[in-house]
Amino acid sequence: MESNRILLLFVHPAFQNSRANRQLLEAVRDLEGLTVHDLYEEYPDFAIDVPREQRLLKEHDLIVFQHPFYWYSCPALLKEWLDLVLEYGFAYGPGGEALKEKMLLSAVTTGGGPEAYRQDGHNRFTIRQLLAPFEQTAALCGMRYLPPFVTHGMRQRPGDELIRVRAAAYRQALTCLRDNAFDLEALTGADYLDSVLIHPHAHQKEGDHA
Repeated sequence: MESNRILLLFVHPAFQNSRANRQLLEAVRDLEGLTVHDLYEEYPDFAIDVPREQRLLKEHDLIVFQHPFYWYSCPALLKEWLDLVLEYGFAYGPGGEALKEKMLLSAVTTGGGPEAYRQDGHNRFTIRQLLAPFEQTAALCGMRYLPPFVTHGMRQRPGDELIRVRAAAYRQALTCLRDNAFDLEALTGADYLDSVLIHPHAHQKEGDHA
């Protein structure tokens, strides 16, 4: 089976102030078969080159949205990208099958710990529920939406070791997805990608130290 080509759309408006996202990105940047595409670096004026972006999407099998989880959503430039690039007739609607059967992964960092993302927690919903607009976007485009890769608890400014652990897990997860070393059906419905893809109960252990 051929390996999957990965397009990582990195979206962070204040990269110079980032700890977690910077280390996550550096952990995977040199992966063979992965293209890193920094949207704020490419489009600081929000003037998105739609044909270029659509070509990139067609050339890859797995699309990753990596960004901080801003107000239960994404930074503004990713929303602009979604509005412009996923056009009717390209991504959905009659003839809009360019993304059909491709995979979509959200890789996000949150301020709150995992205990905040439960129905009885501070945010009242699970992270998978809050990411439902991305999941439905994937469904509309005929894509397979994967459980998210989430690095929790960044508001507490965790030690570098925890971030290194999450960065290593991120690299392992993308490597597994690139190499088709996973059961797609087993991932369906999971709250977190690495809790199934890498090892069970990963986020319970992380939550104990967040």
